[in-house]
Amino acid sequence: MKKTRTFKTLLVTGGAGFIGSNFILYLLRKYQDYQIINLDLLTYAGNLANLTEVEANPNYKFVKGDIADKKLIYNIVKDVDIIVNFAAESHVDRSILDSAAFIHTNIMGTHTLLEAARINGLKRFHHISTDEVFGHLGPYDPPFNEKTPYAPRSPYSASKAAADHLVNAYFNTYGLPTTISNCSNNYGPYQFPEKLHALFITNLLEGKKVPLYGDGRQIRDWLYVTDHCEAIDLIIHQGKPGETYCIGGACEKTNLAITKKILELLGQGEEMIEFVTDRPGHDRRYAIDFTKIKTELGWVPKTPFEEGMKQTVEWYRNNAQWWQNIKSGEYLEYYQKQYGIK
Repeated sequence: MKKTRTFKTLLVTGGAGFIGSNFILYLLRKYQDYQIINLDLLTYAGNLANLTEVEANPNYKFVKGDIADKKLIYNIVKDVDIIVNFAAESHVDRSILDSAAFIHTNIMGTHTLLEAARINGLKRFHHISTDEVFGHLGPYDPPFNEKTPYAPRSPYSASKAAADHLVNAYFNTYGLPTTISNCSNNYGPYQFPEKLHALFITNLLEGKKVPLYGDGRQIRDWLYVTDHCEAIDLIIHQGKPGETYCIGGACEKTNLAITKKILELLGQGEEMIEFVTDRPGHDRRYAIDFTKIKTELGWVPKTPFEEGMKQTVEWYRNNAQWWQNIKSGEYLEYYQKQYGIK
């Protein structure tokens, strides 16, 4: 029987984003006595509408801020037991156009959080990373695992790789109780409509075509976001400090196959696909071997592909105002007035 840690107050950074907001909802539904502080800068992909369900919950508090703001972070971390760091710039295309924000948030921001955690003697620091730090795979290569050498190929994945190395260094140098999880591609509710599932579903609901990169044969391992939240929950409560855990969906699909499934679920034909010029350095295949977390913590993904896809399509169909406000820019106008965001 593994020892389960308990926490009083958790700082979740990037909690207004896709996975972070799903994780906060998951935690507050499961743990009635946990206090959650959500720190988010509310850049373009952060949306507090994701958290309407809990905004009045006395166990939840939102703070607008930058994880690289040393004074703010040090002040907050004095009162927390654990940091779960989701905060990141994460869109590969944007990193190719302008990498500066990725260096600032993903590297400098992670360093600021680690220093605050070290100085205040936190019980735990958990860092959310990505399978993209491992580079890419050929069609017959074995999946990534915790021993796979790092070989990032974009400014985004390079910045995440650097952050991972910092986290490990703080464990080895200072004894800070850290863990890292490298996950495969997530999908599900509240995903910003620039990513494949959310963009394609919402485009089709608007009667627009879907822009598919290259030949659409890039392969990704897909993980339903709630399954990811359960894995993180296990890692922070039962995972071993200093360890990395790979989280995968056991669901390798080409982008073309995902597109065809979305078209099928929305009753659309393949004439709605618009093949567009591939992006530079587009990784061909990712896949995750999650044997370690399965063996050590008993985690496996629970949501079958068909079920996850149906749930995702239905969520966007039933929450049109949420994504329409994003696509129109209305959600940013609200934040500009509320928080003085430019």
